[in-house]
Amino acid sequence: QVQLVESGGGLVQAGGSLRLSCAASGRTFSTYAMGWFRQAPGKEREFVASIQWSVGSTTYRDSVKGRFTISRDNTKNTVYLQMNSLKPEDTAVYTCANQRSVIGMWSNWGQGTQVTVSS
Repeated sequence: QVQLVESGGGLVQAGGSLRLSCAASGRTFSTYAMGWFRQAPGKEREFVASIQWSVGSTTYRDSVKGRFTISRDNTKNTVYLQMNSLKPEDTAVYTCANQRSVIGMWSNWGQGTQVTVSS
């Protein structure tokens, strides 16, 4: 089992930047990919970005392409989400999760970190 802890959220003005971190512990050797998700009040949880743990290939939702960058440090068992040019619509609780295999479901959800972007 993998345990995930997010950090780095906060309050920023539109156009500002934040870097989120997701520290993994436990059976990290079984992780295939890590992903970031977010959920705004009254909205469904949505996919933000993911990164393949070993190879480093990435995927982003269209609305964050060119603004967000997902990366990982395998030696630290940590995944990052660099968020630039933040918009009010980015306001949400950001949560990370892991995928244990290429055919596995997202699981081991962290508690989340709040990101608030003011206009």
